Amino acid sequence: MLTARNVLIGGLLLRAGMLLYGLWQDANMTVKYTDIDYNVFTDAARFVWEGGSPYQRSTYRYTPLLAWILTPNVWLHPTFGKWLFVACDCVVGALIALIVRERGMGDQKAATYSALWLLNPQVATISTRGSAESVVCAAVMAAFYAFQRKQIMLGSMLFGLAVHLKIYPVVYALPLLVVLDRATLDVRSVTQPARSKSHSRNTGNRLKGLVNAHRVCFFVVSAGVFFLLSTAMYCMYGQEFVHETYLYHVARKDHRHNYSMWFLPIYLTFRSPASAVMGLLSFLPQAIVVSVLGFVYGRDLYFAAFAQTFAFVAYNKVCTAQYFMWYMCFLPVIWPYNSQRLVVKGLILLGVWFGSQALYLQQAYRLEFLGENTFAQLWIAGLAIFVANNWILQQIITTQNIVPLFGTSSHQTSQPSAKKAQ
Repeated sequence: MLTARNVLIGGLLLRAGMLLYGLWQDANMTVKYTDIDYNVFTDAARFVWEGGSPYQRSTYRYTPLLAWILTPNVWLHPTFGKWLFVACDCVVGALIALIVRERGMGDQKAATYSALWLLNPQVATISTRGSAESVVCAAVMAAFYAFQRKQIMLGSMLFGLAVHLKIYPVVYALPLLVVLDRATLDVRSVTQPARSKSHSRNTGNRLKGLVNAHRVCFFVVSAGVFFLLSTAMYCMYGQEFVHETYLYHVARKDHRHNYSMWFLPIYLTFRSPASAVMGLLSFLPQAIVVSVLGFVYGRDLYFAAFAQTFAFVAYNKVCTAQYFMWYMCFLPVIWPYNSQRLVVKGLILLGVWFGSQALYLQQAYRLEFLGENTFAQLWIAGLAIFVANNWILQQIITTQNIVPLFGTSSHQTSQPSAKKAQ
């Protein structure tokens, strides 16, 4: 019988096998299994262990907290970080099972949907190669699960930690503010009739309702945790910490080819004043789309976060395979409420997603291994990925049943008559 426990064990064994295989490949093959970022993490950890700064390692663009966490890479074993990332992967899978179960589905479905993460070879590959994305995903999912259980203080603390680890989860602040409405959290505010006697009083009540204890708690606690951790890092590493961890990613220009359609324009204008304009052009549509999705679908926290992250990655000026994990952790939670659960339709979306990437990877192979000039083809492939991702997101949105995190029966599943957000 398929159970969440069996899936979790299976996911752990899959990752352990891939990690051990990776050690063999690193020792015996020219093409290494380990991601270059893992070597960067280990070098940064060695610097902080020896009393230096993690930013002595060029290309380390993360919080020093991560380097401190990974110091056992230096004094215990070089693979410690990989096992930690595997553990965080499994935590995400366990949280998916808990979230799905608490939304009214049985153990069988909880196991099935958690398997979409735990038994996903792409997810397992990213963590076992040494990418730290699973740490951030675990923090985000733990925060959302705490909010789902109405543990506002704990959720806010975990959210502040997640944003400190990596800045992108800050976009979830908007749907969180939407969902932390008094009417959805306080049963009395739903059952008690309105007593306003005038339109002006109704308007005043609505304005006052924008600021409530839940939203204030979320803002104060999450911001407090974020600034507490950031202040501690600033005291140790100064302005270099602020620039490398946060400001660098805002103004980042990456001339190396990647899945983003912006890579070629950035490459061509890399050392010219036009590069600043190019950065703004790439940021504005991303900010608008992500904000609109967070506000419109904010009542359904998990779906809003999925849609925001999917769009954030698709519109970002830099896009790599690791970024896909940011939204893939939400997919098993929102997919039960999508009317396209049929295998054929789901496979079509998956085929378009993989197909667009395969088109890009073919041109990247010709560039990297055959030495052919395929920059124009890579840019066209990047455009194809962008169009494909927008179409996939549109297909998911139009067939998604919006299930508010609070105030709706947790046993609601996708039915044709379910109300969608307009």
